[in-house]
Amino acid sequence: MDADLSAHSGLESRLVALIAPMIEDMGYEIVRISVLGRERPTVQIMADRKDGSLISVNDCERISRAAGAIFDVEDPIPGNWTLEVSSAGIDRPLTRVKDWNRFAGHQAKAEVIVPLNGRRRFLGVVLGADETAARLKLDDGTEVALPLAEIRRARLVLTDALIESSARMARPAAAGDHDEDNVESDGSADFRLN
Repeated sequence: MDADLSAHSGLESRLVALIAPMIEDMGYEIVRISVLGRERPTVQIMADRKDGSLISVNDCERISRAAGAIFDVEDPIPGNWTLEVSSAGIDRPLTRVKDWNRFAGHQAKAEVIVPLNGRRRFLGVVLGADETAARLKLDDGTEVALPLAEIRRARLVLTDALIESSARMARPAAAGDHDEDNVESDGSADFRLN
């Protein structure tokens, strides 16, 4: 697992405050911002489309141009830096309450800062979240409520069900019809970015 944060703090919080309104006006949402490195830091922005559809390369380019312009003017990072914009991916980090609710029924792994019942790491099926805790059903059938403020990182686990769910989101639907033309007989999908 990499360093996913459920809440932004410090410099990352400032960067979110600078660009979130503009990103939202463009039809996107910030999933996570990370600043990595010291000499020439890399600012990584993960974004989603507000409508829930998959983000494209063109979307990432639009966000990059807009966020880069704001960062150039506001100069929140001294010296040279690099900007990377991407989708959250299939096995995405779970950083917001809405992520935990949207992906209920899928497997996730999470790590908490302070041990909960003697454990820091959890693997289970996402049951959802409220403003205080995210819930998982563990393999032994027990349910655990992870305080959101204590989640160090959380991420979906890549499973066949998650891949299938993502493939359904990627297929265009015309007037309510489902486009099954790009699905192979084994259930896999053929994706192409134009």
